[in-house]
Amino acid sequence: MLAPRILAVVLCTAFLLPVAGGCTEAPQRYEMTYLSLFDTVVTIVLYAEGETEAQEMFRAVYDDLARYDALFDIYEEHEGTANLKTVNDNAGKAPVAVEPELLSLLLFGKEVYALTEGRVNIAFGSVLTLWHDARTAGIADPDSAALPERAALEQAAAHTDIEAVVLDEDAGTAYLADPELRLDVGAIGKGFAAQLACDNARERGVTSMLLNLGGNVCALGTRADGKPWRIEVQDPDDASAALGTVELADASLVTSGGYQRYYTVDGAAYHHIIDPDTLMPADYVKAVTVTHADSGLADAFSTALFNLPYEQGRALAQRNGVSAVWELYDGKIEWLSLVPAE
Repeated sequence: MLAPRILAVVLCTAFLLPVAGGCTEAPQRYEMTYLSLFDTVVTIVLYAEGETEAQEMFRAVYDDLARYDALFDIYEEHEGTANLKTVNDNAGKAPVAVEPELLSLLLFGKEVYALTEGRVNIAFGSVLTLWHDARTAGIADPDSAALPERAALEQAAAHTDIEAVVLDEDAGTAYLADPELRLDVGAIGKGFAAQLACDNARERGVTSMLLNLGGNVCALGTRADGKPWRIEVQDPDDASAALGTVELADASLVTSGGYQRYYTVDGAAYHHIIDPDTLMPADYVKAVTVTHADSGLADAFSTALFNLPYEQGRALAQRNGVSAVWELYDGKIEWLSLVPAE
């Protein structure tokens, strides 16, 4: 494996008392940022007794995430690994033996489909692929940017039945019964991976860590001073501003919005979160931020709530005990079971 690309390491910073000759023996704050995972920026903040211990923790978390990145990849093959692309490529042909983490992700995806009442569907890949390809082409050549053909979207939508995703836990296999169905775990993959990485770190004895996987934030424990981690909820209209700050301890925060991944066609912006009913980018609210004890569920529900009108989304969140904050198009901010920190 190639060495991870490292942006920064910050040693002996906040919450420490200086002593002659260096840092105290109290847990010290360390930070590492990577650009080589999940096609996004990954930042890890943790507390450790010293640099050697911190580097071992960073390496373990990195290795976990690199494994999940390969397993959950729908675009590229990885030598010696049966990943999501392998499953997609074998649609309608034969079951594929998959690693336990990938099978767990797909089982989770089917659970999420029920919990979100169909607003998040891992079997929606045939539709999402059309949008991905149109967006990629439009960004590369803005003058020729175009929307996917409506007929193609409707044809693809006919091949998104979650029941055609056949999972055999005893055999450890995944099979797509519909040859034209494609899996896409973009709505849950990063959150699920973040939760696995945090759980693994806990098992290794890490008690204080903040993992930010491209905006999917998983807080393991508290800061070294015993206080919760403080996370800003970004204002979708101003990247330098925040709607508020929330406190997290053994919980996760995920935001869904159309303000980061989009392209422009005839002067109109089209983002990447596709409404399963309209087959078009959802256009109900500006952004939704969700907090939950489970990072995978926080990821799933942030997408589900973004894909619903505010009142319907709020009702869905209440039925599932989800805490959330919405920014509506009229500028109003709505909080549910989530109180901004003072």
